[in-house]
Amino acid sequence: MLVGPVFTREAAVAPRRRKLYVFRTVYAISLLLLMCTAWLILVRTQVIRNLGDMARFGAILFQILAPLQLVLILFMAAVQTASSVAIEKDKQTLILLLMTRLSNSELVLGKLFASLLGIGVMLLTAVPIFMLIVLFGGTSFDQVGWTFAVTVVTAFASGSLGSTIALWREKTFQTLALVALSILFWVGGAEAIAAWGGTIGGISAIQIATALNPLRAILIASSPSVVSEWSSGVMPFLCAMGGVAILLNILAISCVRRWNPSRDVRIGQSAQGEDDTVFSETAAMSKSGDVPTIAQRDETSRQTHVDARVRTANQKSRKVWDNPVLWRECCTWAYGKRIIFIRGAYWVFAAAVFYVLFNMVQSGNIMRRGSESAVAIPAAAWALAPFMLLSLVMINALGVTSMTNERDGRSLDLLLVTDLSPREFLFGKLGGVLYVTFDALLLPLVLCGYLWISGTVSLEYYSYLVIGILVLDVFVAMLGLHCGMIYSNSRQAIGVSLGTVFFLFLGVVTAMVMMVSFTGNVEAQITPFLACIVGGGVGLYVALGSRNPSPALALASGLLPLAMFFSITSMLLGRYLSVLLVMAFTYGFTTTAMIMPALGEFNISMGRVRQNEDD
Repeated sequence: MLVGPVFTREAAVAPRRRKLYVFRTVYAISLLLLMCTAWLILVRTQVIRNLGDMARFGAILFQILAPLQLVLILFMAAVQTASSVAIEKDKQTLILLLMTRLSNSELVLGKLFASLLGIGVMLLTAVPIFMLIVLFGGTSFDQVGWTFAVTVVTAFASGSLGSTIALWREKTFQTLALVALSILFWVGGAEAIAAWGGTIGGISAIQIATALNPLRAILIASSPSVVSEWSSGVMPFLCAMGGVAILLNILAISCVRRWNPSRDVRIGQSAQGEDDTVFSETAAMSKSGDVPTIAQRDETSRQTHVDARVRTANQKSRKVWDNPVLWRECCTWAYGKRIIFIRGAYWVFAAAVFYVLFNMVQSGNIMRRGSESAVAIPAAAWALAPFMLLSLVMINALGVTSMTNERDGRSLDLLLVTDLSPREFLFGKLGGVLYVTFDALLLPLVLCGYLWISGTVSLEYYSYLVIGILVLDVFVAMLGLHCGMIYSNSRQAIGVSLGTVFFLFLGVVTAMVMMVSFTGNVEAQITPFLACIVGGGVGLYVALGSRNPSPALALASGLLPLAMFFSITSMLLGRYLSVLLVMAFTYGFTTTAMIMPALGEFNISMGRVRQNEDD
């Protein structure tokens, strides 16, 4: 049974699920669509004279798609493994697995490889597509092989990281936030070592950073020089990340029963034991031969009835607000006390970004363009972009888990039978998400404010940044709540919600890189990108509006990709006000389209009927 019955069951059931074929088909079509878009950009703006031009196109295309696939797989592997284990905890089924004859290794490795099974299928689907790029020239089969080797090891390492953190932490939001922070500290720490520039044991900082950073490794693996540099550029990364993944799994295997069940579950079991004291005393009397009288049995029944239970409050009761949902989100530890640790780590990461910006300002390189391919992306944007993405991911993760936790914990049923109105429930949840993630809202504005104080950007551009960031924050928070309400399967809700955020972010980056890599004539690229815009709009509607059809969501799904393309071209042309207006209108309209149906009724999928795609 390979690595245990958990993986065996997943391997046997996965081919029967429709979504397995849908995901790999969509992924293959997306890669082919990007290839066709890049080709149309090339032939519409440049003249292909010889085989050398074809080879340069193949080389550039391969070096765009390889890092894109790596980043996608890196986050997907970590999120899927983490959410798979976290949802088992929310539904309290992990305790049942711990009570079986499963060994620790079968449980940990079974859940890990079962979660990575879909990603492995996606990579196998992508292999022939990347082989097609070799036909253009400029790329060899060795590059394809080393590229996929780096991607597979990265998926194994990030999946092991997500699984270990999920087995350690109790709350789903804590798990997802720590996974995102760990990945950014992983990549950022490697880049910090490279910036240090020293040597450790005769090994240079660049070599250490290459062995730790998957982005550096994939750039080497996708370059033609990998034929001669694989031993010094790729193999150290494969060995180092493989070793780290093995150590993480050893840690999870040795501590899984120490971490689970959690301390809260043990405390609840102790309290339940105290409530059963009366029954124990009655049983003891029966064993000793003292048969209780009818009056004694009646008194025992009365004492154990729920109406007779009295607890003495050891502290003053707190006054609940008019909106109890908002009060619970803001005034209680609804997401665990360890969220303070996550906030601390987030502040540390913000301090590191501030240090980088401060050094750039002092050296005068804050607005430096690193290369011709980064013509419109200054150094400050490269430093702030990962931090901005982390903020959006944390807000979105809290939004979707605030709904999935209520449903998995069976507390959503109780809320729906109270006198809470849909408006109170929705805005209570939305306000609570924004309150708990206040750090993620504030610190990006503070860092952008430093750019204004240092004179890097004007007050006008800083105001553009503030408005744009706030609009995106509200959008991703409502996106998480929306996905949590329309998807009854928690893992599917988390995957769609975070996947939409990554799709929009990576879509922008990919489109921008393709524009500036093949040509600088952005006006001539509208037609080649129309296929991507249409495909992206259909994908967004399937993810956000297919389960709850709405004309407003259909319009918003079509507008978002078109608006993002317009924003990219406007930014490349320096029309920043147009970027702000289009983004504020489009994302504001999409947010409103998700809010309005939820205000009229509790349109929440409870998962009473199992559907084929959720089996």
